Amino acid sequence: MKFKSIILAAGKGTRMKSKYPKVIHKVCGKEMVNHVVDTSKKSGVEETIVVLGHGAEAVRERLSDDIITVMQTEQLGTAHAVRMAEEYIEDEDTIVVLCGDTPLIKEDTLKKLFEYHVENNCHTTVLSTIVDDPTGYGRIIRDENDDLLKIVEHKDASEEEKLVKEINSGIYCFNGKSLKEALKEINNDNAQGEYYLPDAIKVMREKSLKVGAFAGSSIEELMGVNSRLQLSQAEKAMRKRINEFHMANGVTMIDPDTTYIEADVEIGNDTIVYPGVNLVGKTKIGSDCIIGMNSSITDSIVGDGTEIKISTLLEAKVGENTKVGPYAYLRPKADVGNGCKVGDFVEIKNAKFGDGSKASHLSYIGDAEVGKNVNVGCGVVFVNYDGVHKFRSVVKDNAFIGSNSNLVAPVTVEEQGYIATGSTITDDVPGRALAIARQRQCIKENWMDKKEARDKKLSEEKAKNKK
Repeated sequence: MKFKSIILAAGKGTRMKSKYPKVIHKVCGKEMVNHVVDTSKKSGVEETIVVLGHGAEAVRERLSDDIITVMQTEQLGTAHAVRMAEEYIEDEDTIVVLCGDTPLIKEDTLKKLFEYHVENNCHTTVLSTIVDDPTGYGRIIRDENDDLLKIVEHKDASEEEKLVKEINSGIYCFNGKSLKEALKEINNDNAQGEYYLPDAIKVMREKSLKVGAFAGSSIEELMGVNSRLQLSQAEKAMRKRINEFHMANGVTMIDPDTTYIEADVEIGNDTIVYPGVNLVGKTKIGSDCIIGMNSSITDSIVGDGTEIKISTLLEAKVGENTKVGPYAYLRPKADVGNGCKVGDFVEIKNAKFGDGSKASHLSYIGDAEVGKNVNVGCGVVFVNYDGVHKFRSVVKDNAFIGSNSNLVAPVTVEEQGYIATGSTITDDVPGRALAIARQRQCIKENWMDKKEARDKKLSEEKAKNKK
């Protein structure tokens, strides 16, 4: 027996008012359809088929290479969509049908659905939930044996059936052979002229096959996203879930309501996250870190014991026991070592910054390789661009770059090289040498007397010319 999922993602989502397919709108940084894909994989599904329709290419390019895709060129109902994947359904398979716009469905819920389906030898199992107000939802109607008798839409329900509080989720588990046989018999004899998947239950009941309903989900998990308002509601619910997950695993959040962490972020225990923090993409934060308020970290790695203060990291790497910020900007391919200090208004891009090195404030380090225990003074600029090409600078271990210096790449400062403050370095600096590249100071006594006399004369001439 093989578990497979068929994810319905062909709808346009007109209420989203978007040029993009509904299922690629993101919730906590991940497309809705990929939330469903990932959850189904974690639940034990071995093969995933996504049914595409509107905006098929846009959806397909956001799916991983191991996902099978099929096309539903005409949207003729849910049973018709599943039929598009029929060639991938084997008789012995267990098939779960999911919706690409329900990103909040949980892994544990699907696992329990599968267990119920297998243990009760069901040919179909519908995932359901109990709600206080079932208005608008399809009702789960059970027989005297508590098996699923039918699903009745609200508009078609009798007054007695409307009192039922168990509702249909739209998520189904099928025996592969029974599903294929039922798909052949489902017709479109209804007001919409569409083929509905719930009709498979009627087909199987008529054949005396066992069908069941598993009341094992929360209403939140079943939230379908059809509008921007519902997208924001799903975002809020998912963000709360993510933050609670991290806190349960030993992360301190000063104010979870103002902390934004995307779905794929990893955080070690005993890390403290302050208000206003944004952790995005594939970011990994180590243990015992402090992520200061209003920091934004995207697709970056931060080592254990490191502190980030009000700074921005984008595709960067920071080692252990390092201090970054406030107001530092680590751009793509910034690689900062262990025990470093990257202070206020320091920008690093495409550069390696070695263990124990310091750039305490107001410096730009771009396209460079900085060794260990290097001091980069205030106002230092690694001049890397000539208007056409980028060039690299190399500063080796234990060098000292004085404040307000420029290193004009390509240039190398050897070990323990020392750059005097205010120098513009265009040639390599030998090890243990002092490089001074500035004009010697010149004092002109009483220069202001001459300047004032000249300025006065010019002012008098201008006044005379106006007359």
